[in-house]
Amino acid sequence: MKLVSFSITNFRSITKAHKLPISNSTILIGKNNEGKSNILNALAIAMELIRMHGYGALPPLRRPQRYRRRGLYEWERDFPIQLQTNSSPGASIFRLEFELNDAEIEEFKKEIKSNLNGTLPIEIHIGTSQNPEFLVIKKGRGSKTLQKKSQIISQFIGQRIDFTYIPAVRTSDAAVKVVEEMLSDELSVLEENKEYIKALEKITELQQPILDKISEKITVLLQQFIPQIKEVKVRVSDEERYKALRRSCEVIIDDGTATSIERKGDGVKSLAAISLLRGQKQTNRASVLALEEPESHLHPSAIHRLKDVIYELSLDHQVVVSTHSPLFVDRKEISSNILIDSNKAKPAEHIQEIRDLLGVKASDNLTHAKLALIVEGEDDKESLSAIFANCSQILKNALNNGTLVVEPLYGAGNLSYKISVYQSVVCDSHVLVDNDVAGREAIEKAEEEGILKVADYHYVVCNGMGESEFEDCLNSSIYSEAINREYGVDINGKSFRNNSSKWSQRMKETFLSQGKRWTQRIEKQLKNTVSQCVKTYVERSLNEHKRSSIDALVSSLESKLTE
Repeated sequence: MKLVSFSITNFRSITKAHKLPISNSTILIGKNNEGKSNILNALAIAMELIRMHGYGALPPLRRPQRYRRRGLYEWERDFPIQLQTNSSPGASIFRLEFELNDAEIEEFKKEIKSNLNGTLPIEIHIGTSQNPEFLVIKKGRGSKTLQKKSQIISQFIGQRIDFTYIPAVRTSDAAVKVVEEMLSDELSVLEENKEYIKALEKITELQQPILDKISEKITVLLQQFIPQIKEVKVRVSDEERYKALRRSCEVIIDDGTATSIERKGDGVKSLAAISLLRGQKQTNRASVLALEEPESHLHPSAIHRLKDVIYELSLDHQVVVSTHSPLFVDRKEISSNILIDSNKAKPAEHIQEIRDLLGVKASDNLTHAKLALIVEGEDDKESLSAIFANCSQILKNALNNGTLVVEPLYGAGNLSYKISVYQSVVCDSHVLVDNDVAGREAIEKAEEEGILKVADYHYVVCNGMGESEFEDCLNSSIYSEAINREYGVDINGKSFRNNSSKWSQRMKETFLSQGKRWTQRIEKQLKNTVSQCVKTYVERSLNEHKRSSIDALVSSLESKLTE
């Protein structure tokens, strides 16, 4: 079972949000006080109301600890204040649409005695009475019958889908409460265990004489003041005993000092709750996780790692995230980003809408960019742009329409900063660096900071070479004549043609051996000469024995642009 859409009418600041799509990863984006948290709260309330409505069909002992309604919805707090002056009090309306698989459709038919076409829409109206009305929306025959079965239908949903809400933790109590409730749910499975039930019966047996003795003492004492009292009984109900054992645990975190989670920072508490969900055993139940501003209280490097964890969770759960951070924006499925603005909510249609709402000012060349390829220098940019346009129609089109841009680093040490810049303007990045000490150190640093994954970079690797740079991938025949003409240096000798070192080192040795100076200015000019030759002779620019890393780069970029 999956939650596929959610609608809200008149809840706090949200007056209308119609059929918001809920995918495996849904991102709520908006400015402060526009209603991101209210949408998550509405979703949490709606899911909890469905569960509680379903629990009403269960015996009291089997109702979970969180079976409560008081405080969940309060009309004076939750119905839009500007509409509360109307003569007839209105109601907040939540509508959830669930999608059932083939097996669940058959189970629904068997348990509810009704046919479904695969979707199950539930509408909840709740107003001043705080007693919600549940409607099962179905057109045609059987709709009235289903309304009478809303309780067992809610139970059907509750048995097949879990919902976990982790707020942007503002207080220690709120953080610990989230963790305690998740632990309580995990421990509750023991209540089906025969040995556990037997142990509880033994505890009850041992406690009873003491409770009877206390009851007798209180009875005698009270009868002295109130003679009409016949008996006082002190007891521990089975429900309270179950509840106490579910809650009887403490989380100790040792980060150099072993301390209760209650005394840790808010960031650690949020991560603990997320980690519990991540570590839950997989069952046949679906799961929806709502995360409010997961970046709150976290160090930037931890935010990058958390993004990967959330992505991992979305493979097995549905994850709904509210955020201010461009880092969490789904750049692949634009419609999975829900824009909240002016008390309304709608799916994004273009990346620019997301940038505008987040207040991101992208440079002109990044206005339409979906992917930025980060390379080491301006000459690499010019050469690769020509090679891409020649060997790939996909990359050629992307370069022409601006969805792919090639941007120079001007030094491998700038890599981490450059990646962060592109993330801040909601643009994916891919990296190509030389296979040398500087390139490897830059990649390693970015990986340690959690801002770069293996899938998002390539080294320029040439067969048979310990170190290599972009120019090593090229046919020297396309530029040898130009170098001889402009610099008076013949590169056809042994000092340049061996593979003992990378291109710039071999070129330096060749220049020096022929009585020429070698400076950074000459190296820069020389690389520009080579780049111009690549653009002139692009069809035969790549060395067929040393081009494999460039071919692999082209494939990766094509894949990212066409996902």
